[in-house]
Amino acid sequence: MKDLIIQQIFISIATVNWEGLIRFYSQLLGVNPTQLIPGKYAEFMINSVKIAIFTPKAEHITEFNQPQQSPLSLCMIVEDLDNAIAYLKSIDYLHTVSIHVASHGREIYVYDPDGNRIILYQPLLP
Repeated sequence: MKDLIIQQIFISIATVNWEGLIRFYSQLLGVNPTQLIPGKYAEFMINSVKIAIFTPKAEHITEFNQPQQSPLSLCMIVEDLDNAIAYLKSIDYLHTVSIHVASHGREIYVYDPDGNRIILYQPLLP
């Protein structure tokens, strides 16, 4: 039996709100997609992480249609949580905020236009 050899792992987000999600992640990440097939597929690269956004085929839409019930979160480490909060407010994606203190640092929860949870956190200083 051969071993499973993984070449890359990336995050993939399905949406029927194509324009809204592309605009949100372009603004949040501060970059345009590195690959783009309009209305179908886009990739964003941040350091060595790829975030792919795609439009599912019509027969699969219901399979991807309940992100609010997902136990998964897209976690992003930020250098300064207060600056991240100010930035999100400046692009009008954050109106109220509750900062949580966890064992690993301070964090906030943000939701993209489709309701996918994003956790932004600033690690505790050593």
